Amino acid sequence: MAKVTGIGGAFLRANDPKALYAWYEKHLGIAAAHGCFSFEAETLRASFNVAFFSKTSGYFPTSQPAMLNFQVDDLDALLDSLVAAGVEVDPKRESHDYGRFGWFNDPEGNRVELWQPA
Repeated sequence: MAKVTGIGGAFLRANDPKALYAWYEKHLGIAAAHGCFSFEAETLRASFNVAFFSKTSGYFPTSQPAMLNFQVDDLDALLDSLVAAGVEVDPKRESHDYGRFGWFNDPEGNRVELWQPA
């Protein structure tokens, strides 16, 4: 039987996609090419996860239909650079046996999660 082998992308609506791509490139160091961000297999450090949350879950704002989660190599350094740039960063940082997590809000108010795999 044919089966799914992975995620091909995440698609989100934005008020100003061009400006949002530029913001992510400036603050997270990811450049858009051909109208999207592309992370090649050899650059990924851990598995890609898909999780369903109840519509009333408080894990991310209920007004936000989806949340991006980016893998990072140095959570503290990246969050500290976002703070220094005036980005709204959640002061909470969590550690688990599978990695560390932190959050920020992008210019359009989307809560974004950063994950440094263990």
